[in-house]
Amino acid sequence: MSEVREPVKKTSKKTKQRIIEKGFELICKEGYHNITCADIAKYAGVSTGSIYQYFSNKKDILINGINQYLTEIMFPKIITQEKLSKEQLIKELINASIESHKKYKIQHEELVSIVHQDKELSKLYQEKEWEMTKYLTKYLEAYTIDPDNLLEKTHIILGLIDNLSHEIIYHKHKKLKEENLKKETEQLILKILT
Repeated sequence: MSEVREPVKKTSKKTKQRIIEKGFELICKEGYHNITCADIAKYAGVSTGSIYQYFSNKKDILINGINQYLTEIMFPKIITQEKLSKEQLIKELINASIESHKKYKIQHEELVSIVHQDKELSKLYQEKEWEMTKYLTKYLEAYTIDPDNLLEKTHIILGLIDNLSHEIIYHKHKKLKEENLKKETEQLILKILT
């Protein structure tokens, strides 16, 4: 087997990115243990040799896919030029989380399953989660009246938002009303921040 290399040309970079995106998509659709690198190559429309130019194995593709997913999708960063009110910011965080859970439902389900089975992937997940906590903490510093324990408060807030998203997208308890859940979560977060 040849040595894995980092692409330099624009077309090679696009090929590697396509393998990551399509590989992660296929893994999430079919399950990690149900596919091979040859399956990923076919799904991505590249040769199996192209896979091994940029990746050591299927797990390497998965790690790249998870890294990208967690950075860009699961923990979306709210970046805006204007300063939102606390209430607007909270609504924005909640809506972004719900939309990303909705749009990437299959990926999220497979990711959670895989992360619980593999220590290396669990560590990657925890690192990305921690990055988001630190990022949001820094962002919230401008919004808080009492910054005591802001890091812990931010971690709790992210947990509340994630739990709300899971209820709305996955659990869907019939007696719970989505708008009431959102409203109560917003109020809880406001209390945490003041």
